Amino acid sequence: MSSRRISDVDFGYDQARHLLLRAGFGGTPDQIRTLADWGVEKAVDYLLDYEQVPDADKPLPDTFDRDIMRPASREERQRYQNAQSRRDEDALAALRLRRQQAQRNDRRQMRDMQKWWLARMISTPRPLQEKMTLFWHGHFATSYRTIENSYHMYMQNQLFRSNALGSFAKLLSEIIRDPAMLAYLDNNDSRKGKPNENLARELMELFSLGEGNYSERDIKEGARALTGYSFNDDSFVFNAGNHDTGRKTILGYTDTHDGDGFVTAILRQRACSMFICRKLYNFFATEIDITARERDLPKDAARIIADMDSAMRRSKFNIKPAMRELLLSEHFYSDAVVREQIKGPVDLIVGTVRAFNTPVRDLSVLLDALDLMGQNIFFPPSVKGWDGGRTWINTSTLFVRQNILAYLLTGKMPQGYDALADSEQYDPMQLLSYLTKVMPGSDADPAAVTRYMLRFTLGTTTGQPERIIREFLSEHQGQINRETLIGVLLLISAMPEYQLC
Repeated sequence: MSSRRISDVDFGYDQARHLLLRAGFGGTPDQIRTLADWGVEKAVDYLLDYEQVPDADKPLPDTFDRDIMRPASREERQRYQNAQSRRDEDALAALRLRRQQAQRNDRRQMRDMQKWWLARMISTPRPLQEKMTLFWHGHFATSYRTIENSYHMYMQNQLFRSNALGSFAKLLSEIIRDPAMLAYLDNNDSRKGKPNENLARELMELFSLGEGNYSERDIKEGARALTGYSFNDDSFVFNAGNHDTGRKTILGYTDTHDGDGFVTAILRQRACSMFICRKLYNFFATEIDITARERDLPKDAARIIADMDSAMRRSKFNIKPAMRELLLSEHFYSDAVVREQIKGPVDLIVGTVRAFNTPVRDLSVLLDALDLMGQNIFFPPSVKGWDGGRTWINTSTLFVRQNILAYLLTGKMPQGYDALADSEQYDPMQLLSYLTKVMPGSDADPAAVTRYMLRFTLGTTTGQPERIIREFLSEHQGQINRETLIGVLLLISAMPEYQLC
């Protein structure tokens, strides 16, 4: 039985708020109301069909320098060999110094790329495209710390963005040719007779099938299929002389498989689309055990995942139809999903800036906070990516979470204030614009402002949060102005409920 779709009657402000939080990074009150007025199908399709929205920050080919970590030229290699043969220590030291300078420049460029992507997530008019790029970054996790080539990380990031809601089959085919992934999992040196099993193992275990859906023999045979898959500079290279051309049996299919044959064998497995749909559900809906048997999943979750799986298979492994099933389902807006996910550090920072429209302030400070909170973009902790969920929260990260939100709202840092705090003062009164449209004069009513702000920020209007805000405004004689509204936002952002979405 298919899951029920939510109707326009049941899709209002609260549901639009939830949709923007999960299929993006949140929105302002006016943006939320716009989606609510459109109705669910138009709202969902607007987010999914982002190609129709102009990209305000379209990357250019020369956005970053591709040649910082380029391979040595023939002349440079010859110079190094001559210096070695002559035992010319001065010449060797100069060559090493040049290499070290290139590495320092590349680390600086990596930092610039982090700033670029964070700024892009904050300002993009295509929030679901960037949210999917973040999803794939955690799914096909690759760390700059291992490969030490910033341009390769940029190329991979662009691969995820260009195919964010496209074909998973194409993405698998591209990832076995991606220089960053090939270097990260040591496949660039894999050759006939000495196959490296890292990429073959993770391709099945973490990227496409999940544990229990392949054998150790499949790994060994898959590794043979990937021999000769390497890269030169920024381009994929198939070294035919290093490739094992023999017959291989992978996942029950026997042939002289190369990498594409390996991918085809994976895509033929019933477990493949189901595994990806579970990963999507876990990221966009609510946390589940990815490896659990279907009968052990919550019934509503199992039903919508099955719908997503059917849509994905009907469309020959396209992601967009699967996501459409999820975002249009009644289950996605149910109590089992809404406010049941802990915001990741990126969601927390990007979502706060986008929803509250605070100054971005210093991107370096925001990146440092992401690192301290456990989500340093372009530096996932392992090939498994980030665990997410409850691992985001501990005493240290909660302290950083509160500090960085105070910084966005006021410019206040643990020691002193941001240098531009005075010139980039935040005015939250803009958030009340919709309230004044529908209820003129209510922006001066503490009770109305309390309900409005809690519904916008927390998705609830009652309980302890309401009492705290009412008491605060009462202590300030019910005044609604820039200072008191910032105080309200500081209190709300420090609440446990604000850590959920």
